[in-house]
Amino acid sequence: MKIIGLDVGSKTIGVAVSDALGWTAQGVKTIRWDENDLSSADEELEKIISEHEIGKAIIGLPKNMNGTIGERGEASQRYANHIEKVFQIPVDLWDERLTTMAAERVLLEADMSRSKRKKVIDKMAAVMILQGYLDQK
Repeated sequence: MKIIGLDVGSKTIGVAVSDALGWTAQGVKTIRWDENDLSSADEELEKIISEHEIGKAIIGLPKNMNGTIGERGEASQRYANHIEKVFQIPVDLWDERLTTMAAERVLLEADMSRSKRKKVIDKMAAVMILQGYLDQK
């Protein structure tokens, strides 16, 4: 069973997919969306979920450093409920504290320009969220 990993932001959703054995996460794409319309990314996600035969979703849960859940975390929880309902797949929330910063650091070390980083940062964060989940299984 393949698993999809999502890094949900206010304007974009980073998407990663696991291999069939659940060992590695690969970045797929970054989807532009409107967080005020939870279904605005459904069409693109449907294609990915269908094409990759996804059986589960992992969504990054941004927690505050003290472990509490703030506004962004609540938005991720709402989106997780939406994904479960629309696509009929189980969803787990994964603590994503510092994943975007870690992704940024990796891309900086790769000497990637700011404009290129901006295009792939969310996809890279999705890879890190999903890989973190896969590694703890």
